[in-house]
Parts: sequence; C-alpha cells; structure tokens
Amino acid sequence: MSLLVGNKAPSFKGKAVVGGDATVLSPANAYFELSSDDYLGKWLVLFFYPLDFTFVCPTEIEEFGKNYGEFQKLNCEVIACSTDSHHSHLAWRSSHPSLRNLPYPMLADPNHETSKAFEILMESKGFTLRGLYIINPEGELVYSVIHPEDVGRNSKEILRVVSALQTGVKTPCNWEPGEATL
Repeated sequence: MSLLVGNKAPSFKGKAVVGGDATVLSPANAYFELSSDDYLGKWLVLFFYPLDFTFVCPTEIEEFGKNYGEFQKLNCEVIACSTDSHHSHLAWRSSHPSLRNLPYPMLADPNHETSKAFEILMESKGFTLRGLYIINPEGELVYSVIHPEDVGRNSKEILRVVSALQTGVKTPCNWEPGEATL
C-alpha cells in the first residue's frame, strides 16, 4: 500500500490510555482497545511523537488537548501515538501535570506495527518522527506532514487545515475559516 494523500489510510489498533490522574484511575479503567474502525464517520487527526518523558512532546500533546473542544466542533477526533507501551503512557500522564487530564487517547505502538504502516518509524532508533495525518470520515488519508523530532507542531494550524479540508473546495494561501474560498 502506498501512503499517499488520496489513498485509504492504513488500519490500526492497539491499547490506548485515557486520563492520567492516578488518584482516580487505575490500569483497569485507564486502558482500552482502540481501532481505526472506531473513527469511521468522523474526521481524525492521528499524530505520532518520538517518546514519552521527553521535552518537546508534552508541549504539543498539551496544546492538542487545550484545543480538543475545537476539533470536536469539527466532528474531528485526536489520537496521539508513540512506540512506548500503554504502561509508559499511563505513568507519564500520571506524573506530568499538563498531561493528567488529556481529553483524547494516547495509542501505544510497542510492536511498531502502526508506525511502520504510517511510514514514520526510524527503525535504527526505535521511535518515530513527528508525523501527523488527517483522515476523513471515509477513511481516506487527506493530509500528512512530518517534522523532525526537535520541532513541535502547531495545533491551531491543524485546526485550520481540518477546516479547509471540510470546505470541499479550494482554499487560498493563509485562508482562515469564514473567509472566501476559491
């Protein structure tokens, strides 16, 4: 399969973590199975980050959380994914104050199946670059961008891109929601 915009997005599944407040959550109610099939009929932003317990990663993960309500207004869900285990995700979310109450799941990919399917794994290092993919409600890959591991992404720009894609028409450079399309 070719991972190009316009093609069907790869399927994925695995254990995910939601929440991280250790006073409320236990592993029994923090972990759940997640699948790409769960998101058919919605827009989806799936983003990969290198590793838990790093420096740039929590800044962007937190920002996607702060803007999650805006994504939901666009019928869009968000999933973060790394090659760490679901146990590592819960430990990080429980120990990092800005990650404790994230409203979206973190998908674990310790076997690297999802990161390989999305062609984002740096096999020599065992972790991913910062890949971000927007998948439309029909399961088609409609946007992708890859950043090096040291450069964080802008969640507001991704909101703008989702809005532009949802117009279904051409949008000019620097287009913002509410402005004229082409």
